[in-house]
Amino acid sequence: MRYFVQGLGEDDVGRKDMLLDIATEELSHLEVVGSIVTMLNKGLKAHLAEGQMKEAELYLMVGASGTTAKESILFGGGPALCDSAGVPWTAAYIDSRGEPTVDLRSNIAAEARAKIVYERLINITDDPGVKDALGFLMTREVAHQKSFEKALYAIENNFPTGKLPGIEKYASMYVNTSQGEGDATGPWNSGGEWDRIDNLEEVMPADG
Repeated sequence: MRYFVQGLGEDDVGRKDMLLDIATEELSHLEVVGSIVTMLNKGLKAHLAEGQMKEAELYLMVGASGTTAKESILFGGGPALCDSAGVPWTAAYIDSRGEPTVDLRSNIAAEARAKIVYERLINITDDPGVKDALGFLMTREVAHQKSFEKALYAIENNFPTGKLPGIEKYASMYVNTSQGEGDATGPWNSGGEWDRIDNLEEVMPADG
């Protein structure tokens, strides 16, 4: 839904096409995930409906499927649009800003998060079919991330985001608030492009 919203509001023809293509493919991924959930819970719905098992045995079956008693009772072992804690999906997850340099970075991060979650799921299942399906989904997230990165780099002057420049004297300032053994340096805070401030009183004088 995030990509659909972005695509519908995008003026650039190329980015619009890419966003709607990826949005459409992501909907097919929902079908794959839903099918996996249904497959893993196969047989559970009948047992719940017909009361064929003792209470303790039924509870064990619910747990063995990887779902929760709440999800099993409410959704009958089928897929549900909620997170792992049973919290329903909401439009609040769509945080698009209508600025390509912002939204593309957000999309890259979203694909990276999805990739690492699929990777962890692959590592905890021993079902070959599930591993194959999750491996496919994981790899497609990598491809989407690559597309978003290419689209971002194709925008001239894509950093910083937006139109207004930062205040020059603060734009390259790194305020070092660390001292002692944990005080580290790297390309993120040292070198010719950084104005490193180690003495906070130079920029933030304290009265008294």
